[in-house]
Amino acid sequence: MPQFNFRAKSIDGKETKGVRDAESEYQLARMLRQEGYVLVKADAEGASRKWRFSFSRRAGLKEKIFFCKNLQVMVSAGVSLPRAVGILADQSDNKSFSKILIQLKDDLIKGNSFSAALSGYPEVFSDFFCSMAKVGEETGTLANVLEICAQQMEKDYALKSKIKGAMVYPAVILTAMVGIGILMLATVVPQLAATFDDLKVQLPATTRFIIVMGKFAESYWWVIIIAAAALVGIFSRLLKTTGGKKAVDDASLKFPAIAPIVRNVNSAYTLRNLSALVGAGVSLPRALVITADTVSNGNYARALLAVEVRVKKGEKFSEAIKNFDNLYPPTMIQMIAVGEETGETSNILIKLAEFYENEVDEQTKNFAAVVEPLLMIIIGAAVGFFAVSMVQPMYSMMDAI
Repeated sequence: MPQFNFRAKSIDGKETKGVRDAESEYQLARMLRQEGYVLVKADAEGASRKWRFSFSRRAGLKEKIFFCKNLQVMVSAGVSLPRAVGILADQSDNKSFSKILIQLKDDLIKGNSFSAALSGYPEVFSDFFCSMAKVGEETGTLANVLEICAQQMEKDYALKSKIKGAMVYPAVILTAMVGIGILMLATVVPQLAATFDDLKVQLPATTRFIIVMGKFAESYWWVIIIAAAALVGIFSRLLKTTGGKKAVDDASLKFPAIAPIVRNVNSAYTLRNLSALVGAGVSLPRALVITADTVSNGNYARALLAVEVRVKKGEKFSEAIKNFDNLYPPTMIQMIAVGEETGETSNILIKLAEFYENEVDEQTKNFAAVVEPLLMIIIGAAVGFFAVSMVQPMYSMMDAI
């Protein structure tokens, strides 16, 4: 049995390192999960695995959707897995992903099962995908499972695209406003300041403040650019830390314009992935752990892991998740209870997922209408402050004449 050097983190950010015996990285990840840890990195001793990860990060969701859909078609047509994966490696426009598929084909030829081969690339193929593939192998329904996975990825891609699209408008407006403001400070304000100096006009405090800012922008514009880049870099690093990620996750659930979208997106992820896993035959506790990896907000991940512990002890899913009604809507919890009573949990989950996905669609469409008045107030206040500060001395000059 191979040994793995691994690094893992608990849900509260505690890190652990060591060496473990495991048949595959998938089994290692499962063992660590039972202890409350999430596998971050694993390298097989005596095997050159590190170089795989150097390019696996560049495999995007689009490439994986293409792979899953086309693999499903070929498997349904009776094409062997190694041959199908090899064909898709040749067809892929992404050279990095093509290399991964070639390695995957080699693993299959060596006799590894499809799910075990996939688990060797955890940064490319998620735990969800590996678990679904394993179910497909065990039940002889790999083609159907691949179709479900492709649908899940498409829904995931659609949700992410809607969120990004909703954020583009305010991001463009704010960036343009800051850029124009800096440009005016560096070009217009110094000229007006020189005029005021020549006329010996008494300047109000706000005008003096803008003039100081303008002279600084004119002389040290490069400092502003470096400072802006440094702030972006610092913020990006903070987001990767446990504390920074938690702060952003908490804030996103409190900000009025964003909180409803965050709640519905994470509810949709939870419901759709649980439906697919439970419907495929994965046990509910295992499905909850896998789904915890798919949600975008850490509060939801922690909630699902806590629910998994309670379900393992024999508590009903609807009763366990009721403790997190601050995250999941009461209607959703009640419908899950109905599904448990009628034996239609999987169907109820998928219908609820579709409902919340439609809610996200509507909310993202209306997001610009909600944010636009706020942006107009911010822009109006900034322009008004600048105009009053620079025009007021001119009126003083006219009164003096």
